Amino acid sequence: MGGAIALKMHLKEPQAWDGLILVAPMCKAKLFPKKDMRPLFYRDPSKRKLSYFDVISYDDQARLKTAVELLNAASDIEMQINKVSLPMLILHGDADIVIDPTVSKFLYEQATSQDKTLKLYPGGYHCILEGDTDENIFTAINDIVAWLDAHTTPK
Repeated sequence: MGGAIALKMHLKEPQAWDGLILVAPMCKAKLFPKKDMRPLFYRDPSKRKLSYFDVISYDDQARLKTAVELLNAASDIEMQINKVSLPMLILHGDADIVIDPTVSKFLYEQATSQDKTLKLYPGGYHCILEGDTDENIFTAINDIVAWLDAHTTPK
């Protein structure tokens, strides 16, 4: 949902930021009624097991009002996707079934940004920055750092 929040903020205030880094962004409508999403989020079984101890993780099904708001937000973003104009880096696991990678491809193709990069990670699930193999996590983090290095100037 973080990607949807970032995109909604950009659409509301297009000049407020200098760029976007999005990980498996929710910008098309699709909901899962499944209660335990961890097997879909975490590719690495040992990290999936540890995720059950995450005290800030919501473990219940989405409430109906929350689901409706998520659908509305995703639909709104989808209708305005051609207004996304910031430089952006989009990262997505190509085996993600929570947010289908075609959603990131759609964002990449439809955004009007002249500076956009899409990185798909083979075999990656939804949580590519914490639920994948250490090697793949470091690859994604290195991609983010490289993008930031290329898009910022030291003070």
